[in-house]
Amino acid sequence: MRTAIATVCLSGGLVEKLHACAAAGFDGVEIMDADLVAAYESPEEIRALCDRLGLTIDLFQPFRDFEGVDEATFADNLRRAEAKFDVMERLGADTVLVCSNVATATIGDDEVAARQLGELADRAADRGLRIAYEALAWGRFVDDYRHAWRIVELADRPNLGTCLDSFHILSRGHDPAAIEQIPGDKIFFLQLADAPALDMDVLSWSRHHRLFPGEGSFDLTTFLGHVLRAGYTGPLSLEVFNDTFRQTDVVRTAGHARRSLTWLADRTAEAAGWSTDRLAAAAAPLAVDFVEVKGEDLAELEEMLDRIGFTFRGRHRSKPVRLWSAGEARIVLNEQARHAAPQLAAIGVRVDDAADAADRAAALGAPRVFRRTYAGEQELRAVAAPDGTEVYWNDQPAESSWVTEFDGGEPDQPFSGSVDHINLAQPWQDFDEAVLFYSSVLGLAAESSMDVPGPSGLVRSQVMRTDDGALRIPLNLAPPTAPVPAQHVAVRCEDVITVARHARERGLLFLPIPDNYYDDLAARFGLDAATLEVLRELDLLYDRDADGEFVHFYTPIVGGVFLEIVERRGGYDGYGAPNAPVRLAAQRGNGTVTA
Repeated sequence: MRTAIATVCLSGGLVEKLHACAAAGFDGVEIMDADLVAAYESPEEIRALCDRLGLTIDLFQPFRDFEGVDEATFADNLRRAEAKFDVMERLGADTVLVCSNVATATIGDDEVAARQLGELADRAADRGLRIAYEALAWGRFVDDYRHAWRIVELADRPNLGTCLDSFHILSRGHDPAAIEQIPGDKIFFLQLADAPALDMDVLSWSRHHRLFPGEGSFDLTTFLGHVLRAGYTGPLSLEVFNDTFRQTDVVRTAGHARRSLTWLADRTAEAAGWSTDRLAAAAAPLAVDFVEVKGEDLAELEEMLDRIGFTFRGRHRSKPVRLWSAGEARIVLNEQARHAAPQLAAIGVRVDDAADAADRAAALGAPRVFRRTYAGEQELRAVAAPDGTEVYWNDQPAESSWVTEFDGGEPDQPFSGSVDHINLAQPWQDFDEAVLFYSSVLGLAAESSMDVPGPSGLVRSQVMRTDDGALRIPLNLAPPTAPVPAQHVAVRCEDVITVARHARERGLLFLPIPDNYYDDLAARFGLDAATLEVLRELDLLYDRDADGEFVHFYTPIVGGVFLEIVERRGGYDGYGAPNAPVRLAAQRGNGTVTA
């Protein structure tokens, strides 16, 4: 698999972008005309830099608004093209992208378009150059790749082919199956982009909301399968216009982009039954092994766990780390921290083979995490998620492996639970990368996202999970101008009312819920007075659907972390989403400003 990326995907100047592309492991680049125009370096200097970095210049793009015009405009277009051909020769690029005309086209005649493109191809052939004609989704007369291919066939020039762009094809709902009818050697270039499902004009959708493969709603696996079966042998190249990616660190974004192509190639090969470009299979998470919180002083959080009913399991024999558990729910408190306020720092996941899981993550370019391990201690391999959260793998039973490194613990108390879900708030610049990370590295599937109204604007929530719910990670994205929300761990129990009463008796303060919420519950669900009174007394929240019920409560926020205790009744599989606006408002109203 050869890979490439358009320089328009990245922030910074052209030289910075090229260094980042090489560092990320790309084989080639598409150089955007606008990036070259804005660079102080000459085309010869850019060519030499690419040679030193080991990058091929696979495409020069774009040349716009050429075909379907009157003769006077056509003559001027040929003049423009010759000037760009001069630049390409200096740059060392042999293929130029010509987009279907969106601005100056006045003649909707395929014969005219083919004649004009044919003359352009003849001029290019004199210089040893190729023309890749692409149908833009908003083209004036040509907006379908099948139409663009008919014109290329009609022009019948050996150095004139087509460029296929997944966005322009899938955003219009065009069937990509007909790609297999195009000879592979006439597909001169392939551009890949994902995108969320949005109801908006296609130009704005394209210019601002494209995503890297694996982050949106397009079926790129099937799309790429059609292209490869057609016989295409060129690079898999990314062309992603996205306002976020063009503001974030160029090196990190390039690595993020490269990961997306590795993931897509693996998924496509698996779907087609091919053996090339395969990764080790994603290690299916079997359970949450532990959750780790870091902070300089975690006494307040420790007191909270004690009042809920967690058991103190001891101190680590070589590190300032303590373990608390409630059955299978294990929370590690680590005071080896550079920040004072408690923060959710790591997730441990049980898998069948930790080495395979870590090897897959390495192949996807996930940054490895080092943690000092002393003699006699279990080494847990880990990588860092985009927001810095560390993900550890363990293929041994916790109680007979790393848990034995803690001394001075107490016998279990009656409260027994498990980690139901881990809610990770994401900075605005990390959200899309996090979706790709958790899907590619951990093999989690993305549920439909939803927007939750909060005091500072809409919070976008995207749940990443295993099919069986063994690992559930809701990702929350606050508006860019709002503070990043606190993160939380939800612990599942069998009887939340008993746990709540016990915790209340031991002095735990719950997040207070307004009376208006319970009046609304009565109206929505018709709960009997006794049930409603218990919920109100204990500040419990409630939800119900056709499959079951969900009862839960929240602790106050400590630093950047809080806990949620939940009970699922029947087949309820959600997260109490209707209660999220109440929780966000209550947290803000009780002294903690969150999104």
